[in-house]
Amino acid sequence: MSCDPIIVAGIEVPCDSTVFLTVLGFHIIFGHLSVITGPVAMLSKKRPGRHPKFGTVYYWCLLVVFVSACILSIMRWAENYHLFILGTLSFAGAWLGRTAHRRGKHGWVKLHIIGMGMSYVLMLTAFYVDNGKRLPGWNRLPPIAFWLLPGAVGIPLIVRALRQHPLARYPKGSTSPSSSPSVNASPKIQNP
Repeated sequence: MSCDPIIVAGIEVPCDSTVFLTVLGFHIIFGHLSVITGPVAMLSKKRPGRHPKFGTVYYWCLLVVFVSACILSIMRWAENYHLFILGTLSFAGAWLGRTAHRRGKHGWVKLHIIGMGMSYVLMLTAFYVDNGKRLPGWNRLPPIAFWLLPGAVGIPLIVRALRQHPLARYPKGSTSPSSSPSVNASPKIQNP
C-alpha cells in the first residue's frame, strides 16, 4: 500500500490512504471515549451504578482502540510495531482486570485494580509515544519522557488504590479491623 503524508486540521497524518484515514477516525473517537470513561470509572464509588457502567464502556471502547491500533500498525508495521505491542498489553490488562472481576475468585480486587489501571497507563503511553512530539509542552520533552511519564504518574495511583480499597487490603474471609471503611467494601458487582 502506498502512503503519503497529508495535513489534516493542521496535524500531519502519515498516510493518505482512505482505509488508513477511516480506521484512524474510529481510533481517535474511541480513544477519546476511553480517556474520558476510564477516570470516571476509577473515581466513582465502587458499587452498582457509575463504576460498573463506565468501566464497561471503557472496556468496549478500549477494545475498538486495540483493534484499530492493530490495523493501523499492520498498515505501517515498520513505524508502528511498538504501538501494536503497547496496544496489546493495554487491552490484555483490561481483559485481565475485567475477567478477575467477573470470576470473583480470591484476590480478584487486586487483579482488577492492577489490570484496569495498567491498561489505562499503557493506553496513555502509546498515545504520548505516538503524539507527544506534536503536542504543545510535551514537544519540549525528550522522547524517553513519553515512555516514562504515564507510568510515573499512574503506577503510584494504582499502588494507592491497592492500599486504600478495603477488599484489596482485607480480602474476603480475612480479619479486618472494625474501623476499616465499609463504603467501598460492597460485594462483587456484576457487569452486563
